[in-house]
Amino acid sequence: MKSLCSMDFLKTSSFVRITAFTLFSLTLFLFLFTHLSPTSYSSFSFSSSAAVDAPELEQPPTSPPPPPPPTRLSSPAMASHPPGPTVFSEPPLPPVERMGVLDGNGVMTEDFRVGELDPGFEEEWGNGSAFAKESGGVREKVEKYKVCDVKMVDYVPCLDNEKAMKKLEGSVRGEKYERHCPQEGMGLNCIVPPPKGYRRPVLWPKSRDEVWFGNVPHTRLVEDKGGQNWISIKNDKFVFPGGGTQFIHGADKYLDQISEMVPDISFGNKTRVALDIGCGVASFGAFLMQRNVTTLSIAPKDVHENQIQFALERGVPAMAAVFATQRLLFPSQAFDLIHCSRCRINWTRDDGILLLEANRLLRAGGYFVWAAQPVYKHEETLQEQWKEMENLTTRICWELVQKEGYIAIWRKPMNNSCYLSRDMAVHPPLCESNDDPDNVWYVKLKACITQLPSNGFGANVTKWPLRLHEPPKRLQSIQLDAIVSRDELFGADTKYWFEIIESYVRAFRWQDYKLRNVMDMRAGFGGVAAALHDLHIDCWVMNVVPVSGFNTLPVIYDRGLIGVVHDWCEPFDTYPRTYDLLHAAGLFSVEKKRKKCNISTIMLEMDRMLRPGGRVYIRDTTFVIGELEEIATALGWSSSLNDVGEGPYSSWKILRSEKPF
Repeated sequence: MKSLCSMDFLKTSSFVRITAFTLFSLTLFLFLFTHLSPTSYSSFSFSSSAAVDAPELEQPPTSPPPPPPPTRLSSPAMASHPPGPTVFSEPPLPPVERMGVLDGNGVMTEDFRVGELDPGFEEEWGNGSAFAKESGGVREKVEKYKVCDVKMVDYVPCLDNEKAMKKLEGSVRGEKYERHCPQEGMGLNCIVPPPKGYRRPVLWPKSRDEVWFGNVPHTRLVEDKGGQNWISIKNDKFVFPGGGTQFIHGADKYLDQISEMVPDISFGNKTRVALDIGCGVASFGAFLMQRNVTTLSIAPKDVHENQIQFALERGVPAMAAVFATQRLLFPSQAFDLIHCSRCRINWTRDDGILLLEANRLLRAGGYFVWAAQPVYKHEETLQEQWKEMENLTTRICWELVQKEGYIAIWRKPMNNSCYLSRDMAVHPPLCESNDDPDNVWYVKLKACITQLPSNGFGANVTKWPLRLHEPPKRLQSIQLDAIVSRDELFGADTKYWFEIIESYVRAFRWQDYKLRNVMDMRAGFGGVAAALHDLHIDCWVMNVVPVSGFNTLPVIYDRGLIGVVHDWCEPFDTYPRTYDLLHAAGLFSVEKKRKKCNISTIMLEMDRMLRPGGRVYIRDTTFVIGELEEIATALGWSSSLNDVGEGPYSSWKILRSEKPF
């Protein structure tokens, strides 16, 4: 009976509706599972992406793209998907190759690598086929630059502003030798030509002793200083015997004397970075190089205006600068040793304001070497000058450690204890606690003593060469985006730039460039300079820290490197034709966002600084690289655009240019 009732229920309309609903639900569930599962969704996404990107890549929609080089990451946009409703499962993705400086947990790490260049890249470069000439976007046509008048052959824009200098003709503190840049719209708008008879510079180390006369055809120094063993003319060359006003028997013997007077100076070990003030033709710095000391030689563009030009032509680090009314463009505690040999500076004027600037620049425990007539001559006026110098150095807590013949050597204290123990009435006073000793861009000199950090930062640098790679203590005190993991960031930055520069040296044959004078226009921590040192490229690097970013210059000097603060919307204080290589990473995208100047202004300044036959390496975003390539063409440079190690889909490119000879 129950069985018959069940059979009757199956025939009812209610059962039919329930059955239909169940079958519909099951079908819907299977449909959704099939089409919206993660595997199918991923395939759908790749297919859509490929369909969108296919016209841009100029590929037929049904033909699969060629496989990418094995060292590059494949873009999802390149995956193909056959048409039709049938769903195919994707093959497993290859393991991810990390390219950044963070691990999977977001922790800073040194365990990363820069992508390799394409296999066969060197051969392609030789054939000129490795680079695309179009980087995307609309380019503005740049007219070819004209060549300047031959009178501008040695033009330094901010030091040759005659209109501004005439207003300061009666200045007594050296203001007319400071920076006076042309007003907006009045700056350089043409290519500075080389002098007639210009030749490829003599290579280092031979250039230390001789350079071509036609490259710096000025005889004023020969006429004025030839008798002091500075410089002479021999046939078609200038010859540098290695002497100076106070060391006519040669810089080597002079350096030996300083070492014997104060063995603790220890050139190339404890003393790594030096400043030579009023350097002449920079023989002091030239001969210190063989003792593993990098010396930055400075002098004003005065009556002996070509002394810095001679220094740079010799391959010695140098720039035009003057002790006058503004801070020099170096950080506090930059130099292990400061040298002044007959540098014609009145150190005691205006309450010792100029010696106080030297004190700001001198590292705690560093040495100040003064070779001058007041040290050894007994004329009344000169002895009065010596007494004034003795008195001032005592009041600023410098210790006279040795005086012998015509040389006097003082040592700066290691901490503030002497400063704080002085009587309150003693002058000069200590600087205000809110005074930033590393703020130097157009900052007036102050007649006060720069206090040393209470934590000892700057005084506790490691000896060379360990200091090049050991994170300096001042890394913790400078302003940066990173609050923690700064040491790890420093190490990662060093490794990052080593791998990039090593790939440049290998692929682009940098050894064949015979580099000597190099500038890194956005230096960061000085990673490029450190890499060049580690790769045994016999050059020196001017590390420029733009005012548009964080001031990392104290870290650069603590590493045993040299550099300067600068605003690239203004000309640099160097002569034309002084650098073999200019390197700029990320500079132009930053400056373009500032909107303070046109990036073509910066490129024109680069051309002025670059030697004929010199190279430019610009690593920047595709947002600006096309415009830069157009400007390079207008400057007459031969240029090539190529991918960074991350491959063709990276937002960064490398523009490599060469200035014609």
